[in-house]
Amino acid sequence: MSTPTQPQKQSSEQLQTLMQAGQISGSLSFSGLMSKEDEEMSKSALSTFKAKEEEIEKKKLEVKERVQAQLGRIEEETKRLASIQEELESLTDPMKKEVSVVRKKIDSVNKELKPLGQTCQKKEREYKEALDAFNEKNKEKVQLITRLMEQLVSESEKTRMKKLDELSKSIETIQ
Repeated sequence: MSTPTQPQKQSSEQLQTLMQAGQISGSLSFSGLMSKEDEEMSKSALSTFKAKEEEIEKKKLEVKERVQAQLGRIEEETKRLASIQEELESLTDPMKKEVSVVRKKIDSVNKELKPLGQTCQKKEREYKEALDAFNEKNKEKVQLITRLMEQLVSESEKTRMKKLDELSKSIETIQ
């Protein structure tokens, strides 16, 4: 029974052996001392090693793809469960969703009403100030009209008295 680390150790040992063989092969082939059989064996071992490495990479990619697919399914299931939980919550309190919608509308209307209320108060203050100013001017107008009437009446009386005096003098002179 082999452990997961045993194939890795074997692969590592093979790599070291091949690397040493490659170094020896390289140095021997240049010097011409290595035989063709040894060189072919070395190349065969190297190609076997490369094939195993490619196979390991291929398996790694397959495992990675399976993990990604599994993660995708998990994500979909999570979304589905969240949707189911939302439905369950709406079933426990069917009015909760409607109440939430109404509350949001109330909050929205309150947000709109606040500046309108402030504007209304401002306009009411302005109206009151304008009304006070209007009433003040009206009082002033009444006072001026009263004074004018008094002056006109006074002038009229003086003029009438003067005329009466003149008439009286003219009657006296005639007699």
